[in-house]
Amino acid sequence: MTAVSPARAIVLWCPDWPVFAAAREAGLDPEAPLALTEGGAVHSCSAAARRDGVVRGLRLREAQYRSPAITVLPYDPVLDVRAFEPVVRQVEQTVPGVQIVRPGTLAMRARGPARYYGGEDAAAQALLETVERLGVAGARVGIADGPFAAEQAARAVRSSPVGIVAPGGSAAFLAPLPVGLVVDERTRTLLNRLGVRTLGEFAALPHGDVRRRFGAAGAFGHDRAAGREATGVAARTPPPEFEITAEFEPPLDRIDQLAFAFRVRAEEFIDRMRAARLVCTAIRVELDDERGGHSARSWLHPRWFTPADVVDRVRWQLQGAGLADTGLASPITKLRVIPERVDGTANHEAGLWGQGPDERVHHALTRVQSMLGHEGVVTAAVGGGRMLADRQVLVPWGDRAPERREAPWPGSLPALAPASVFRERHPVALLDAAGAPVAIDERGAISAPPVRFAVGSGASAQVRAWAGPWPVVERWWDAERARRVHRFQIVDHDGCAWLLVRDDEGWWAEARYD
Repeated sequence: MTAVSPARAIVLWCPDWPVFAAAREAGLDPEAPLALTEGGAVHSCSAAARRDGVVRGLRLREAQYRSPAITVLPYDPVLDVRAFEPVVRQVEQTVPGVQIVRPGTLAMRARGPARYYGGEDAAAQALLETVERLGVAGARVGIADGPFAAEQAARAVRSSPVGIVAPGGSAAFLAPLPVGLVVDERTRTLLNRLGVRTLGEFAALPHGDVRRRFGAAGAFGHDRAAGREATGVAARTPPPEFEITAEFEPPLDRIDQLAFAFRVRAEEFIDRMRAARLVCTAIRVELDDERGGHSARSWLHPRWFTPADVVDRVRWQLQGAGLADTGLASPITKLRVIPERVDGTANHEAGLWGQGPDERVHHALTRVQSMLGHEGVVTAAVGGGRMLADRQVLVPWGDRAPERREAPWPGSLPALAPASVFRERHPVALLDAAGAPVAIDERGAISAPPVRFAVGSGASAQVRAWAGPWPVVERWWDAERARRVHRFQIVDHDGCAWLLVRDDEGWWAEARYD
């Protein structure tokens, strides 16, 4: 058997992994036209979607125009990592010393596997069989003098799932590939203007000149282009196993019975992490029922999970809006709890004198929530929207607040926001000097300056100052749900400012500047 160089690397590449992970999670066929979107653009897509002309970076509407049958899902990087972890663990059983390049791509040293399996090709076949047993089809393996060249070899194969570059042949193999693989977009544009478009042409440049002109990043890319990879495979240390699984035989069909049966395992779950000096701030609960159904949900905690908190999350996921002693539609056969986010206990130590009021508030809210259910205690957060009432978001205690979209909301109210926002709008009478209601025409002009106004059935008051109107147009593209209103600001005789809204039904008080 031929000796294998210590620098040789094996790369296992699973094409379109984000699409595969999302399709498996949603129960869809990964061979169908699928696209994952991020920020209104295509992040990744399936092979069927690419055949229809969908590519990365394409706007969503254009992608749907090119592929009318496409299914669109949001891109979730956390799902990529979570779905890839079982693959990593299984591969580590076949070839130890694995480095995760990214979800869907693994690198490992070739010397040990080649010796054990009797050659590089045999080691590659063993890896492919491992991932095929997990249901991951279409995986590719590349072997070359370094992880970068090995990954390009895996991506370049067509007729066979294994691409092997002969020892010392990495530079020649990489030569025709585009220079953008090793440099950023700005450097690629500059090199193209200089007539350097391939890795071979880039590698032909003097190394000293490249370092002086493009710095350390350019020199790093130059080494890769020349087949000189200074960094080899950095094998990861497998993380300790904290997840727990409970199987019930016979299956349990009552929520209180399942919560009681799982309590001991929940204590084992937390004690195992405490022994490693860790706390868990996010978990994932997965449930399998007797009919083949599967339920999975991620839960957050405002501080860290205790055994009782874990049991509560399991109960809430099963309970929904029902009661703890209600029966289930289908008995539960398997329960699995996976820690999604852990942290060192040193980062969560209490202060010298404790946490004071914050700790008491936390315990009180957690206690009330455990009695009333997950949505029994909520906290306020600010969301996106044009109308102030739409921006009020109530989040269950412990859950992450919705991400605030900084994208522009045409017609939204600029800062500073009013202090009092009315969830139920109050009717307002806004009158001119003749006592007639103030109207707004199609061009957004008022019929007459406002002189007096009244909120509900209260007495009218004098208007000291006013400003507006400002149009707010929502869903103009949807004939059934389109809405057009006008905002108006007034100051009453007491100096209190009001934010009014005019729609087809009349004037309303949206908020007050206290």
